[in-house]
Parts: sequence; structure tokens; C-alpha cells
Amino acid sequence: MRLDKFLCDCQLGTRSQLKKDIKAGQVTVNDNIVQKPEQHINEKTDKICYKGQQCTYEKLVYYMLHKPADVVSATEDVRERTVIDLLGDERRDDLFPVGRLDKDTEGLLLITNDGALAHELLSPSKHVEKEYECHLAKPFDVEQRMRLEQGVDIGEKSLTKPAVVHILDDKRITLTITEGKFHQVKRMLHAVGNDVIYLKRLRMGSLMLDSELPKGHYRRLTEEELRKVVTEDTNDRSGYF
Repeated sequence: MRLDKFLCDCQLGTRSQLKKDIKAGQVTVNDNIVQKPEQHINEKTDKICYKGQQCTYEKLVYYMLHKPADVVSATEDVRERTVIDLLGDERRDDLFPVGRLDKDTEGLLLITNDGALAHELLSPSKHVEKEYECHLAKPFDVEQRMRLEQGVDIGEKSLTKPAVVHILDDKRITLTITEGKFHQVKRMLHAVGNDVIYLKRLRMGSLMLDSELPKGHYRRLTEEELRKVVTEDTNDRSGYF
């Protein structure tokens, strides 16, 4: 791993600032001053000190992203800007989004390099809830709500699992589902005679979108948020705390 990337992954500053600090002789590797940001180090065995303090590499990281529209939920794309691109200097080669949001869908997205946690959250057997705010093309009525709460035919082998619906006004609802089929929310509303014109994910399991987090911005999960995700959403209490 490059020295400047290692220090950036340790959350010691931006890549550009850390490059300046390295060139200024403020970093040592195995007690020797190194002034080349591109020098490769072994993050597992080398002793790296920044301004006299030994650095500890952070193996697993967790970010909450408020995904905007027109960004794809992918790690890389030759034509489109990705959610990983939004991380700027904090992006790492091992980060990925947990699940996908359509290009035009906004809202909560968890980005991490913890493959085991991602597998648990996305496993169909876990039935992790996903809550969405839906703006609709037509007025929403009681019959549509009843059908969604019973399960609808979206062209799969079986009906969707029952959803939870809360009516906000005549053309806005929140819809909570426990599956993750392709375009599921849009297909469910279309199946009951309506169409989604705006979609935003508010929650995944216990993790709620921070209402103060602007679109296109991100932050680290708090210790309490991560604890809830692990203990409540995956029923796993080992290995994290």
C-alpha cells in the first residue's frame, strides 16, 4: 500500500495534506524518515509514525451516504459517477455499497469494506427492513394500500411479502419491504395501478438516514449506530465490540 494512502485510511487528514507532511519529513517508517508519498509499505508489519505518533491501520470502515440522484451504486463505472467517487479523499479500493439504489433513487446507502456484515444485511433469510418515501403519479387509495399490505404480483414466482404502508398525503406514502428484488418498489406500485415519480430510502434495518446529512455527503457511522446494525439487524454479537 502507498504510504500516503495508508495515512489517509488512518483518517489523519486529506491525501493532499498528508503528501505535504510526508515531503516535509513528518513521517517515519520503521524509525526512518520517508519523504516519498508513493513509497509502498506493509500496513501489517511496518511501524509507521506520523508527527511522532504511531499509526494504527483501520481495517474495517463504515459510512452513511446520502445518495443523490444521477449517481450509480457501483464501485466503478467508465461513464457514470459512482457513490464511491463521492467519498473523495476517504475513498479506498476495498469499499463498496451495501445493496443498490437505482440511479434516480436518493437516500440512505451504507458503504463499507466489511463483506461479512454486508452479506448478513442482504441475506433474504434475515428479512432486513428497507423503508422508502414514495411520491406517486396518481392519488393513493385504500384499495392500493390493502393490496400492498397483502403482497402483489410483480411477475416473480410468488407474490411479494406483505409491505407496511403509511400514508403521508394523497400522493405520498412510506413503504417498508423486507425483500430486495430488482426495481421492487416501483414494480409494486405499478402493480396496484400507480407509478413512482420520486423515491428515497429512509431506513435500512435499524439505520436511519441522518436528516441533517445533505445529499451527496457522507459521514462515519457512530459507534451506537454500528452496534445496532450488528446486534439488531444481524443478530451477531461477536467479533465487533
